[in-house]
Amino acid sequence: MLKAIHHAAIICSDYELSKHFYSQVLGLRIISEQYRAERDTYKLDLALPDGSQIELFSFPSPPARPSFPEACGLRHLAFAVDSVEEVADYLQKKGVAVEPIRTDAVTGKRFTFFQDPDGLPLELYQI
Repeated sequence: MLKAIHHAAIICSDYELSKHFYSQVLGLRIISEQYRAERDTYKLDLALPDGSQIELFSFPSPPARPSFPEACGLRHLAFAVDSVEEVADYLQKKGVAVEPIRTDAVTGKRFTFFQDPDGLPLELYQI
């Protein structure tokens, strides 16, 4: 029935800043970009190497994302990486704050968190 996650959709507050973050800092490939004048919105489709995608949307004056305390709903997005240390070091060199690397007590896998420009929690998970 369900085969994979095709995409995750993210609404951002500053389109150009988020476009730069996801395409230039995180290195996601831009598939397509559309401006929808009737809605005054942008939609940017970004690809990860495995074929999954992120849709980045802009809307005029979106409400802030509730974070603390955490609200019900999607908690974070996790990206699979070969080396948490290498990617965390790369992000820090790009000016992205990264939490200390931890080890999952159940799986024994290493992981850490960082945030996108709007504070959306993103995870690096070592495979």
